[in-house]
Amino acid sequence: MSGTDKIKNATEKVVGTGKEAVGKVTDNPKLEAEGKADHTKGSLKQAGENVKDALK
Repeated sequence: MSGTDKIKNATEKVVGTGKEAVGKVTDNPKLEAEGKADHTKGSLKQAGENVKDALK
């Protein structure tokens, strides 16, 4: 995995966690769900990259 991909995936996870927290505080279920989705997407991308690296 390139360094750029690692940073993008980590950023997506952090942004997702932030959105989720803001959604909880503001009682905004849509924003909370969007944050969870972003966090999960970042995690899955990172896992996929790790698998590709392991197969090299």
